[in-house]
Amino acid sequence: MFKTKKEIVFIILAGIFITNAIVAELIGGKLIHIGPFVMSMGIVPWPIVFLTTDLINEYFGEKGVRKLSFITAGLISYSFIILLVAINIPAATGISPVNDSQFSAVFGQSMWIIVGSIAAFLISQLIDVSLFWYLKKRTGESKIWLRTTGSTVVSQVFDSFIVLGIAFWLPGKIDTTTFISSALTGYTFKLCVAVVLTPMIYLGHHWIKKYLSTE
Repeated sequence: MFKTKKEIVFIILAGIFITNAIVAELIGGKLIHIGPFVMSMGIVPWPIVFLTTDLINEYFGEKGVRKLSFITAGLISYSFIILLVAINIPAATGISPVNDSQFSAVFGQSMWIIVGSIAAFLISQLIDVSLFWYLKKRTGESKIWLRTTGSTVVSQVFDSFIVLGIAFWLPGKIDTTTFISSALTGYTFKLCVAVVLTPMIYLGHHWIKKYLSTE
């Protein structure tokens, strides 16, 4: 089915990328406490998206990440459309273990959350890939940590504030103080995880390079 090992690597990375991005959007409506602070549950799978983004950037280039980002945004939109259809089809009374109100409470995210999620995803991804290649052109193949962490540091500022701003602050679901503290908490969490995952970037590079070298 696949002609080269590089194609296999891309399919695996793209699958991990798309799965985590969609799951993050679906669970993003739940707000959780991190100590005294509040952040979206959707942030939890996001570090895996960082990891796969950086690996795809390294081996498949800027165009590869851009195309995959637009495809993923389309699939996120498709997922919300399917959920909208599912919400509007009545559950089998007395048979379905999940009734309509329960299903809607979990998956019935408002239009603001959908718009905020997709906008934040696309904008942050495009900023991330642009900055990644800006740094790589100036550092060459060395300093992987700089371009992976550096691009995340900047792009996730936009992601953290855009998604909460559109989804929760603009429609008045949270006040300005909660909005700023939640965005900063989410950003700090993603930044810390990105730093912790830096060794995984190097490990991923090692595995992929070793796997492709046998072809």
